[in-house]
Amino acid sequence: MSRIAVISALALAACGTANAPEAAVPVPGYQGIETSLLADDLVRFDVTMTNVSQPNQLRDYAECAAAQYALIRGFGFARHLRTNVDEKGGVWVADAVYTISPSLPRGLETLDAEVVVASCAENGIPTV
Repeated sequence: MSRIAVISALALAACGTANAPEAAVPVPGYQGIETSLLADDLVRFDVTMTNVSQPNQLRDYAECAAAQYALIRGFGFARHLRTNVDEKGGVWVADAVYTISPSLPRGLETLDAEVVVASCAENGIPTV
């Protein structure tokens, strides 16, 4: 194959890729948050979503709810304890439990509520 034929084939291949439609990314459907106070500093959040591309999106949604809830209650911090995720027929549900506190709690998965709520707003994730 001549050099011109190779260059022509590469140019045509590049044009075909440039005009190819991009795969549509589904927009997450935030369906709601239910909050249950389990103790003075222990809260459960049930979040529901559709169009989930990764299960961690549910955890992010619950984290946003927990951070906003902590601020509403006059606390500045939260700590993640657990999240259970389930999917049925395209509807994803997670139940997550957090502690909330006025000072930085001990543990690895702590949240600064103001920082998290600001990040949620920037990323379009609803809060409580």
